[in-house]
Amino acid sequence: MLEIKGLVKRYGRFTAVDGLDLSVADGSIYGFVGPNGAGKTTTMKIMAGLMSATAGSVQIDGVDVTDSPRILRRKMGYMPDFFGVYDNLKVKEYMDFYAGTYHIPYDKRPALIDSLLDIVDLSDKREAYVDSLSRGMKQRLCLARSMVHDPELLILDEPASGLDPRARVEMKEVLKQLQTMGKTIVISSHILPELAEMCTEIGIIDKGRLAAQGSVQEIMRKLTHKRVIYVRPAEQMETMLRLLKEQPCVGHVTENTLDAEFTFDGDDRALSDILKKLVMADVPILAFKEKEGNLEEIFMQVTGGNAV
Repeated sequence: MLEIKGLVKRYGRFTAVDGLDLSVADGSIYGFVGPNGAGKTTTMKIMAGLMSATAGSVQIDGVDVTDSPRILRRKMGYMPDFFGVYDNLKVKEYMDFYAGTYHIPYDKRPALIDSLLDIVDLSDKREAYVDSLSRGMKQRLCLARSMVHDPELLILDEPASGLDPRARVEMKEVLKQLQTMGKTIVISSHILPELAEMCTEIGIIDKGRLAAQGSVQEIMRKLTHKRVIYVRPAEQMETMLRLLKEQPCVGHVTENTLDAEFTFDGDDRALSDILKKLVMADVPILAFKEKEGNLEEIFMQVTGGNAV
């Protein structure tokens, strides 16, 4: 869906984006994170065709951003980190205005607006004035606005910025629903745990370059070169620990009061064989799973501790 190759953006002697390569699969939710000043917003503006690149290329579904701006705008919906709303308009009027800018036929707009407001859970605010909405509602309205032309790709720059926990949950549910509808979503955020839960893939940008890309688990494995497995027996802790330490793919074993963790450098088949051996040795296993990576820890390691 989205391919970026060798992207460079310079402002005089300052290089904001430095040879960035990035790929986003069709139908995925791609989390784009990085420290302040790392080049996130610059990159997203270039993706959206709002800023020209010094070098490199950006293609959306095979279409070059610079060569075919009209086609691009049909394929892409952009939600900036700071956006304007027209406070003297009702919600339905606000949506109708933007539908008009995309030349949506007048007779088709009411059904389209109703559908979009339903998706972002603002149907009951159709007759409300925009300036009466909460910040979270305005964010969802802006998201609905970015979809009036039914784009295949959504580029969302900090859509949860400044939202309270409830509003963030509501936004997250909307984005998951959009993914089920086949939308490809690129989203930047400072709220790393929520990105880890929601996104199919993460890209970490630092000093204008892509420092890491993949699922949280994939990035963790690349950094540590090992998987961490959590196991909890109902009893027979000593037997379990002895068997684990005998396995060739098991590295360091950490024993806790009721459970244990061990590093593992084998494949899934070898991991299932370990579980099988524990069960055959009559060790009652309550839990046996790969430990999830922590995106905040990964971010700090990849970026050298720079603040997000």
